Amino acid sequence: MSELGGQVVSAARWSLLNTVVIRVGTFATGVVLARYFLSPRDWGLYAVGLLILAVLLSANEMGVSLALVRWEREVRSFAPTVLTLSTAASLLLYAVLYVTAPVLARLLGSPDAVGVLRVLSLAVVIDGIACVPAGGLTRRFAQRERMRVDLANFLVSTAVTVVLAATGFRAMSFAYGAVSGNLVALFGYALAEPGMLRFGWDREQARALLRFGLPLAGASLLVLAMLNVDSAVIGAVLGPTALGLYQIAFNVSSWPVRAVSETARRVSFAGFSRLAGSDSTLADGFGRGLRLLTAAAIPACVLLGVLAEPLIRTVYGAQWVPAAGPLRFLAALGLLRVGFELAYDCLSAVGRRRELIIVQGGWLVALVPVLVLLAHRYGITGVGVGHVLVAGLVALPGFLVALTRARVPVRVVVDAVGTPVLGGIVCGVLAWSTYRLLGTGAVSLFAAGTAGLAGYALVLLPTVRAWRRTRRGSAPPVPVHAEEATQGA
Repeated sequence: MSELGGQVVSAARWSLLNTVVIRVGTFATGVVLARYFLSPRDWGLYAVGLLILAVLLSANEMGVSLALVRWEREVRSFAPTVLTLSTAASLLLYAVLYVTAPVLARLLGSPDAVGVLRVLSLAVVIDGIACVPAGGLTRRFAQRERMRVDLANFLVSTAVTVVLAATGFRAMSFAYGAVSGNLVALFGYALAEPGMLRFGWDREQARALLRFGLPLAGASLLVLAMLNVDSAVIGAVLGPTALGLYQIAFNVSSWPVRAVSETARRVSFAGFSRLAGSDSTLADGFGRGLRLLTAAAIPACVLLGVLAEPLIRTVYGAQWVPAAGPLRFLAALGLLRVGFELAYDCLSAVGRRRELIIVQGGWLVALVPVLVLLAHRYGITGVGVGHVLVAGLVALPGFLVALTRARVPVRVVVDAVGTPVLGGIVCGVLAWSTYRLLGTGAVSLFAAGTAGLAGYALVLLPTVRAWRRTRRGSAPPVPVHAEEATQGA
């Protein structure tokens, strides 16, 4: 195994452990808050804050922090300029947000969200500083250190959020908890990468960094706009209570994305960057990464879609059952997102930024009118349907064309997903049939999930053995995609 291969595999393992621990804890916290302390309206106000925060985080460092991972230069020679640029831009964005928060909250149908917006968006400034030492960790595949920082962030933010929610702070508890955790993370990153938090300025470096980063920031902004325009539409058209219900559905549908794609995402951009010089190696690495990710994500997405109503009722309680409507469709979107995020990292690493912007721009242009129309006619379920229609009919063909131009043929994609998709069909049929046969209840839900997973394993097992035989004596697959800095339920 090559030195790079060993670094990637080790980083992926630590990243997987990190993601599983944090996501399980986050899920459990969300369930406690939803069942005992917060209403759908509270969740909707928080979702408005998350929407604005996600948009700001996509642009706050103007993409320049990715140079810490991609540039083949001594990282500490240009890190001070990166820190200056990202901090200045973050402070400017926060100042604009603070002034415009009342207007934004009204436009999103939640005038009570002003306080949440102003407190939660302090994370933009913290992230603008923390992205520099965090980029250093990513560059050297230091996911073990990353896990320690993320765990400290999670423990502090969770403790603050739960205590404040229990004492009546409602939606504001999320905001104070998130900012507290981010401050702890900043301190942890500074300890893990000493000497990286040093301000400096080099005009030529700044120009080069902006030329490199701005197109990536634009592409990232488009990605987040596509994934958050639904919240904007629902808030403006249907109000914060509907938004709170939809946010639970979207969070649940994102479990596979976070558990699978986010794990690989922390190492994929760096890994694909190393393979960018060889077309055949890049295509092989992409195919292996896609095969691994879809094999892991498909059963979870299928079960979420097929068992949406009993799952929401059992986990969150009766007041959240309307969230099952959009969840049935958002589960399919979650599966598509796993593949899209891998493609995004691959295309970014090989410099196909123009294609990324075209694909994502077309996706967003098509998405907005579809979501507005379906929200008016079918509520939050219509928004879920619209997401899947546009992702499948617009975004998927666009990414396939862009990958082909990057020398990753369509056959690589088809070969990677064929068997997992067949297994997913078997999984869905068995899970649905079992639940219908046994009736309602937690026991039936568990039995249905077990039957579906068993069927999926039977279909996939022969192929998994073949993959292992193929990998013997060859370099390991390159995993997968950059960051969701916001806390889900």
